[in-house]
Amino acid sequence: MALPSTITDELLDRLTSRVSGSTDNTWKLTEVYTGEVITELPQSKPADIEAAFDKARAAQHEWSQWPLKKRLAVFKKFHQLVLDNALIISDLIQAESGKARRMAFDEICDVPMVISYYLKRAPKLLAPVKRAGAVPVVSSSTEVRQPKGVVGIIGPWNFPFATGLSDAIPALMAGNGVVVKPDNKTALSPLYGIDLLYKAGLPEGLFQVVCGEGPDIGPTFIDNANYVMFTGSTATGRVIGAQAGKNLIGCCLELGGKNPMIVLPDANIEETVEGSLFACFGNTGQICMAVERMYIHDSIYDEFVPRFVQATKELKIDARYDFEPHIGSLISRDHMERVAAHVDDAVAKGAKVLTGGKARPDIGPAFYEPTILEGVTTEMMAGCTETFGPVVGVHRYSDVEDAIRIANSTDYGLNASVWGSDLDAAYKVAERIQSGNVNINDGLAAAYAAKGTPSGGVKQSGVGARHGDQGLLKYTDAVNIAMLKKQVMSPPRDANYDDHVKQTVKGLAWMRKLGIR
Repeated sequence: MALPSTITDELLDRLTSRVSGSTDNTWKLTEVYTGEVITELPQSKPADIEAAFDKARAAQHEWSQWPLKKRLAVFKKFHQLVLDNALIISDLIQAESGKARRMAFDEICDVPMVISYYLKRAPKLLAPVKRAGAVPVVSSSTEVRQPKGVVGIIGPWNFPFATGLSDAIPALMAGNGVVVKPDNKTALSPLYGIDLLYKAGLPEGLFQVVCGEGPDIGPTFIDNANYVMFTGSTATGRVIGAQAGKNLIGCCLELGGKNPMIVLPDANIEETVEGSLFACFGNTGQICMAVERMYIHDSIYDEFVPRFVQATKELKIDARYDFEPHIGSLISRDHMERVAAHVDDAVAKGAKVLTGGKARPDIGPAFYEPTILEGVTTEMMAGCTETFGPVVGVHRYSDVEDAIRIANSTDYGLNASVWGSDLDAAYKVAERIQSGNVNINDGLAAAYAAKGTPSGGVKQSGVGARHGDQGLLKYTDAVNIAMLKKQVMSPPRDANYDDHVKQTVKGLAWMRKLGIR
């Protein structure tokens, strides 16, 4: 299979030249559909990483002094450039990740959505906020937001363009520099996005890229950052969080999940089946928020499950650079074998395959069929750990209290889904789910696409959040500038301190009554 004509040698050379690394040590970046090498990606040594942070920090000093309106103008131009080049970006995402083109295009949409939200919100969030001071009239306090410096972003391979850029946008708007470490397997699409950012007017040097395997470059990367944003596994998140804590810097971690869906007895079966296809198999199941556990009420189970199985069988799985396939490849042969191991383990321990359950080497080296399992238990890998592939277990329940309890019986808490016609009843179930995101009558997109509301995990699924006000403010330090017009905070040295105590107590009481404090 030939690469799309948009992916030229000239383009690849331009993109890889932006990596702070040496050509004597490279990673062979392959096309997932065929396993053929696309390009050799430079790998970064500790000295390269330090140099990247130094360049970003030098550029950040100037960038942070730009008026906010001037900074935001860059992102208005970038927004249009992303839209103008959406098909090229789709080609790059597909080539490096193997995902279906439908999903590649959907991934691109995240970036302009984030830009649009923060273009509107950033001026208010970053404006100084004047508040009452300690003493009415004669004092004031102003909250000023200052950029942290250089933000380090460690991106995942499943949504390389969206996470590599959408997490950087609010950091840059706030006046920071950025150094991103994309996954070696999927570095081309974020590199292309950064190339467009520079075309939009970003100062040269402000957004740096380093590449390499996490254990090799991670410690140096974190040691040079003023803040770290990470998306990935819980195990790696713990390591990053520990080092960030040691360095006394902040971090935001979006980690793994074992996401449940509860289908209430009054759910619209047709809509729920259709919505479940994306919730479970979107991006071939390689979505942090994808549903891996479905709990269907006993009264509709026997109707719902056969219809869900049939709809799953009808999904088109193929390796093509067009919009025909619903399902693309997994990221690599190694990951496909991990997904297959979860299914094989479940079957060996008594689970039943209702559809799927097989690799598809006839299509490509890392393809695996969308799979529905029945009889999955927590003794199986597919029942207790994140599979991160096109595999879902279906379960009966008769009491919604049991469904809620089982949905919450995990160390994870990233995403959940509740389906029902009675929206008030569904909402009451949703607010009892221990999860950072809960969707009603949707699998995951409704929550994630709501850019005005923070999106993160609870329990072992993460710390902090992206999106909403928090998604930008986390990249800033709040500075309290207090002003005193007349020195009244301390009594004169020769004052009667008993009188001072009485006056202070009386003043504090009046401040409470007047609502000043």
